[in-house]
Amino acid sequence: MLDRNITESRTIRLHDLDNVLVAVDPLSPGSVAENVTVRERIPRGHKVATIAIPESAPILKFGQIIGFASKAIVPGEWVHEHNIEMHDFSRDYHFAEDTPSSAVLPVEAQATFEGFRRANGKVGTRNYLAILTSVNCSASAARFIAREVERSGVLDDHPNIDGIISLVHGTGCGMDIKGEGSEILKRTQWGYASNPNIAGVLMVGLGCEVFQIAKWKELYGLQENESFRTMTIQDIGGTRKTVEAGVAAITDMIPAASRAKRETVPASELVLALQCGGSDGYSGITANPALGAAADLLVRHGGTAILSETPEIYGAEHLLTRRAATREVGEKLVERIAWWEDYTARNRGEMNNNPSPGNKAGGLSTILEKSLGAAAKGGTSPLTAVYEYAEPVTTRGFVFMDTPGYDPVSATGQVAGGANILCFTTGRGSAYGCKPTPSIKIATNSDIYRRMIDDMDINCGDILDGISIEEKGREIFDTMLRVASGDRTKSEDLGYGDAEFLPWQVGATM
Repeated sequence: MLDRNITESRTIRLHDLDNVLVAVDPLSPGSVAENVTVRERIPRGHKVATIAIPESAPILKFGQIIGFASKAIVPGEWVHEHNIEMHDFSRDYHFAEDTPSSAVLPVEAQATFEGFRRANGKVGTRNYLAILTSVNCSASAARFIAREVERSGVLDDHPNIDGIISLVHGTGCGMDIKGEGSEILKRTQWGYASNPNIAGVLMVGLGCEVFQIAKWKELYGLQENESFRTMTIQDIGGTRKTVEAGVAAITDMIPAASRAKRETVPASELVLALQCGGSDGYSGITANPALGAAADLLVRHGGTAILSETPEIYGAEHLLTRRAATREVGEKLVERIAWWEDYTARNRGEMNNNPSPGNKAGGLSTILEKSLGAAAKGGTSPLTAVYEYAEPVTTRGFVFMDTPGYDPVSATGQVAGGANILCFTTGRGSAYGCKPTPSIKIATNSDIYRRMIDDMDINCGDILDGISIEEKGREIFDTMLRVASGDRTKSEDLGYGDAEFLPWQVGATM
């Protein structure tokens, strides 16, 4: 059962220190929650004050500060953005002081799945052919190539190939050739080209752009072969000729891709991207802790789980630094937080611009509150490494990658880092899928699960009815193994994933 106190009025106290409760169901004026009379209607997922909170006093949820009272709040009053505000306050950073044990099961005791073992030893959960683009100017040509291959029916006789995807983007030129944005794009493209879920890659460019394919190949030591080809529209002689050449190149890759067969491999070969989007007041109570339990299981079985979305751990990072395997790992995370504070200031924003209007409608008032719930996706395992955006993830266990909170951009970085499976929690109902990495959609509440049943794979709303977080974590872990072995997710059935490739654009467009 959920190890929180659920009262007759269906509210939840998340920590003994909290001065608010969370409404499981809408609360009516005059109803009673923990001996406190509710003064006004409070929507489900939102907060009600349990004691008098003076102006400027901290508001506590999860036993942590989620904001400060902008005016005096009386018991039974609705606590939300109309009476809660952000103040700067110092986090109590400690490094590697509460690092939990990290025993990994022996290989013979680890769970298994059926995956595609690649020549470099990595394991894929899918077997795609992909068309990448160096610049937006070649995006249409890439889509034309993919469309012609699909129309030809040439893939029909190759059931081992999951399909062809054109992963196009909106940049690649008008940028500093030596700038941070250019480096991120090159790293992201290399990460996708080498992701184990992709069996063959065609890179298509225009020819005169900042992102020069020849320079990129030289940087990563790439040689053209039966599974990797490049071309530019200007060198080939225009769009029609490029489409013809591209179709021929993809056709040549099909035999090698089709030879790939699934084989039994240990769960330690899974690299899990942890995502949440459209979060609500239940996210940090149901789906995110359950996904965290699944991530802990994966780590115990030798696998890797990648927590990301740096703006959405802001205010909870001090909890992660305590779990760092070393002081250096914890300090690197704090350095990324400082970078984001500077980045938002330079762009005349602030960290509390997140949460979104939908998050607030779902009960989240500040980024601190959202972050404390979002960080729960990371479970309780030691934090073994911190990576920059789209860097190759080489350390096993629980790791962090610096990304924006915008889900498609964040997931793109994780997939570039090597994620071969993804779990995505949502309370408001995010419409998302990912190619080449299958995305398992997890609902935080039963209402959104029922209303968006064609999009949702797992319902965590039943945690509010007594299903334990550990039991739900096992369900998520078992689902991951089935999906990694070839079971299709709802987002795959719907055809999501071609438009969700979105590299992070940092720096000026010139």
